[in-house]
Amino acid sequence: MGAIAALVTVLSGAIALADQPLFVAYPPDGHETTAAKIFLIGTAPPDGEVTVNGQPIRRSPAGHFAPSFPLEMGDNLFTLRHSDQELTIRVNRQSTAPVTPTGTAFAEGSLTPVVDIARLPGEPICFEAIAPANATVTVTVGTQTIPVLPQSNATDLPPNSAVLTDQSQPIATNTAQPYRGCAPFNQVGDLGQPQFQLVSGGQTIQQMAPGRVTILSPTNPTVIEVISAGTARTGPSTDYSRLTPLPIGTRAAVTGREGNWFRLDYGAWIRGTDVQVVPNAALPQTLIRGVTSRQVEGATEIVFPLQVPVPVTVQQGDRTFTLTLHNITAQTDTIFLNDDPLIERLDWQQPAPGKAQYTFNLKSNQQWGYSLRYEGTSLILKLRHPPVLSGRSLTGATILLDPGHGGPEDLGARGPTGYPEKDVALAVSLLLRDELIERGATVAITRTTDVDLPLQDRVSAIEQLEPTIALSVHYNALPDSGDAENTAGIGTFWYNTQAHSLAVFLHNYLVEKGDRPSYGVFWNNLALTRPTIAPCVLLELGFMINPNEFEWIVDPTAQRRLADTLADGIEEWLKG
Repeated sequence: MGAIAALVTVLSGAIALADQPLFVAYPPDGHETTAAKIFLIGTAPPDGEVTVNGQPIRRSPAGHFAPSFPLEMGDNLFTLRHSDQELTIRVNRQSTAPVTPTGTAFAEGSLTPVVDIARLPGEPICFEAIAPANATVTVTVGTQTIPVLPQSNATDLPPNSAVLTDQSQPIATNTAQPYRGCAPFNQVGDLGQPQFQLVSGGQTIQQMAPGRVTILSPTNPTVIEVISAGTARTGPSTDYSRLTPLPIGTRAAVTGREGNWFRLDYGAWIRGTDVQVVPNAALPQTLIRGVTSRQVEGATEIVFPLQVPVPVTVQQGDRTFTLTLHNITAQTDTIFLNDDPLIERLDWQQPAPGKAQYTFNLKSNQQWGYSLRYEGTSLILKLRHPPVLSGRSLTGATILLDPGHGGPEDLGARGPTGYPEKDVALAVSLLLRDELIERGATVAITRTTDVDLPLQDRVSAIEQLEPTIALSVHYNALPDSGDAENTAGIGTFWYNTQAHSLAVFLHNYLVEKGDRPSYGVFWNNLALTRPTIAPCVLLELGFMINPNEFEWIVDPTAQRRLADTLADGIEEWLKG
């Protein structure tokens, strides 16, 4: 038995057996949730019966359990018993619905805008409130008074995590009456705080919205420059989807503001801490003429000489990579691009005024990573070449493994015995590392011991190493509304198109060759799937909270077999 195998045996040998007293790993006593149900993850000695509020529950052969129970609003008490042992868990269900106001009043916190906003002249601005039914609501902004009308059949959407439990249907909101009104404004300047008026039951009240409204001047707009982590989004908060990150140095005109967020001239929003205002800057617009290329180690770099760094967007497809430059006018007559290991041909067009689009037609449908940066005012696009493997081994491939979580605070998910995800993720990653090294791969691993490693450090490791592929190794759990007892299997998560093939292949390989259930393949905006420099996949290799799958997860023989199967799948995909 090798050193790593021995370590895994020591870590995992007796973990699956419920040789401890009655124990609940989740939820903690006093847990608060907005879910309509909750699962109880725990264990007890396998002999005898475990009851919850007097009702017997199912358990695994080792004594683990994960039943789900509906929750009433407010406090819910669960009493668990096994033999002469008893535990009590209190769970408080909280409502997410807006509070219906009593009397002639607006619901607390319902008036918008809640932060200062700025928009261009002529652009509609919408105002919202929650008020009693059958009321008359108006809002006065500057010199304009706007009717704010009741909205029927209002619906809300569940969080993104609802996809993980197949509960993503729209939700009717019948608990409070929403009101909404929109209008454009042409008066440039600070219009102050909107004043809402409510008339109901013969009474009239007035109340200011928290945020102010400003109409921006269309002449000499503010110009910003990206100074760090240029995360562009579809709207003014981290709740909105990410767009192509903007390279440091990018400049754009501001067309709107909301709190600490700026809307840029090409439509994206960016956080104020990621940019600085450029005093007296001209409107960022550029010409583009000739485009050149050059070979660097393991990649082709394409150089786009510009007059000012402008925003960019990227779209990856099957055998195509499309780069769009904004606020640009083409005067291009010449492009230099030799026969290339990756690129078949480069086409370009100006699909609309202010946009230039460059489409790289590729020799393979698998892409191996890219990066974007500005050197002065020239945009450098780096497209990585396919790896060159030596013979029948993995020599020539560099694989980064990232065992999830770690340290005293970041345990990850916990199994019924309290055994943490961080430990089994590390154990399997070490086994996988050794398997890949034996096959000739160069393997980097973000941690080899139980240490805390921030997400950004893991991301930086990928960006600095530029591996052939990067795999983040995890084990799964569910939101409170999930079905822990009946959810199991392999899940793989990808974000950039270049990682899709790897995610699907490894998922199918582990399910078929490893004889595991399938949880599914997910496109997911995760820190360890977002790096663009390499295909990056996050693996969820089973559910810590499933009583039966947990016994498989912590079995040392099953761990070694899983590492072997995963190494086989990686090798087959890379060679294919």
